[in-house]
Amino acid sequence: MSNIVAGIGRGQMEVLDKHIANRRANFNYYQNAFADLPGISLLHEPNDFFSNRWLSCILVDPKKGISRETIRLALERENIESRPLWKPMHLQPVFANSPYYGEGIAEQLFEDGLCLPSGSNLTKIDLERVSSVIIDLYS
Repeated sequence: MSNIVAGIGRGQMEVLDKHIANRRANFNYYQNAFADLPGISLLHEPNDFFSNRWLSCILVDPKKGISRETIRLALERENIESRPLWKPMHLQPVFANSPYYGEGIAEQLFEDGLCLPSGSNLTKIDLERVSSVIIDLYS
């Protein structure tokens, strides 16, 4: 690691707590905004854990009438970037012939999960814009 890269990393450590606080505030905003929406849930924080909430992700229950993809496309139309949760490795073409041991949880998270804008610099207006698109889908 070069001295320049090390210096940048050290500088980032000085603002890390602020960034984490902002990310946790984003998550809390989304959690409150979507509390009454059927089929939208956010991942809870287990007891005795402290999540940095670097990403705010929702799980969408398509049985409630709206899919993850419907939400993603609605956000895209408003020029708001979101993306599905990561595609499981065993579904990647390069691993098509590799053994897989699992129970379908990763596939379900990929199918129903969506990462929302989560940046440390999001404003309340940004968060309202994102949440209003999703809330409007359920109206």
